[in-house]
Amino acid sequence: MPARKFSAGKVLGVGALLMAIAVPVIATASVGTSGEELAPMRAMIAEFAKTTGIFGFLFPASGQLTDGLGGLLMIAVALLMLYLAIGKQFEPLLLVPMGFGCLLANIPFAGMTDPGGIIYYIYEVGIKTGIFPLVVFMGVGAMTDFGPMIANPKTALLGAAAQFGIFITLIGALVLSELVPGIDFDLFDAASIGIIGGADGPTAIFLTSQLSPDLLGAIAVAAYSYMALVPLIQPPIMRALTNPEERRIRMTQLRYVGRVEKIVFPIVVLGLCMLLLPSASPLIGFFMFGNLMRECGVVERLSKTTQNALINTVTIFLGLGVGSRLSADNFLNLETLGILLLGVFAFSIGTASGVIMAKVMNRFSNDPINPLIGSAGVSAVPMAARVSQKLGIEADPENMLLMFAMGPNVAGVIGSAVAAGVLLTLKNLMV
Repeated sequence: MPARKFSAGKVLGVGALLMAIAVPVIATASVGTSGEELAPMRAMIAEFAKTTGIFGFLFPASGQLTDGLGGLLMIAVALLMLYLAIGKQFEPLLLVPMGFGCLLANIPFAGMTDPGGIIYYIYEVGIKTGIFPLVVFMGVGAMTDFGPMIANPKTALLGAAAQFGIFITLIGALVLSELVPGIDFDLFDAASIGIIGGADGPTAIFLTSQLSPDLLGAIAVAAYSYMALVPLIQPPIMRALTNPEERRIRMTQLRYVGRVEKIVFPIVVLGLCMLLLPSASPLIGFFMFGNLMRECGVVERLSKTTQNALINTVTIFLGLGVGSRLSADNFLNLETLGILLLGVFAFSIGTASGVIMAKVMNRFSNDPINPLIGSAGVSAVPMAARVSQKLGIEADPENMLLMFAMGPNVAGVIGSAVAAGVLLTLKNLMV
């Protein structure tokens, strides 16, 4: 078939016909009822401007400019968290997803934290139900070596002493409610706030979801924020409570712990929990299940998955979900500020209690204990143990405290879970 040829005249003719059709339509659309040209275009531009983030910050839906400025403030907080994580390497595994979740939560009109939004479902399905905390506890159990604590059982007392901050803060929250107008914490709220002192994010989330769901966002943020800031909060307290001579104490070598002991230990702990404190079984159970997979030696593939792919995946979503609660309307209020204040108080008391307990034990023990490892009794594994190691090296470059500090550190995880179980039992008794 011969190719069709279009002459220039035909092309111009078709173009003229299209222009003749389009011009009246454009003219009709661009002329308003008052006869002014481009009125619809201006309206379109105005409507488009109302969908921008700039408009959202300057003219928030509430009509209060302070709400828009609050969103900008929270974005600044998110950027600070990302700077600490990336620039200063303060627990990046926690702060990077939390900081980015905070950024996403404060984008105007994005709706990611509203019903139907992706982060809304991450929070509702994984955090509010308590699923993510338990999976994280299983992963932590799979990465935990209880050998240092089994080899030196008395260091478990340091982990128990560090939980003292939980109950002191519980009382402090009730006192604060009486003294400060605008803050009204009941006993369950106070218990949820107190658990921040254990420096265990999964435990704090799990307990709060059972006792005070309305405070879950603020408490989760406080717990994980203070866990990430362990290297900043703990050292001044540790230095204030110890002298250079105490910080240079060298501890005796730990005994060897066999495979059978490590296999039996999680089963015995869960059995004791089953008999004495069933309410703590979800936390203790998942923790010990993860540890049993690690130590039994017959499910290595499951253990590696739990230690790596599973806990890493859940940590991403957990961080995004917690960060999503850092929106201006959820975070910038008097009760949240009270929770943050009480949280750092709880954490400080827990740190100090562990150090003081180590100093007391030294008065009755033939084998000296370096008081620095007492601060590791809080549940921030292994961050708190690393802080003990760092301060020990500062005092004596050849003094390796990390393995000794891991004993009270893992004991603190068990201690915070037991404390949560006690508080849950209190709820059952009251209700």
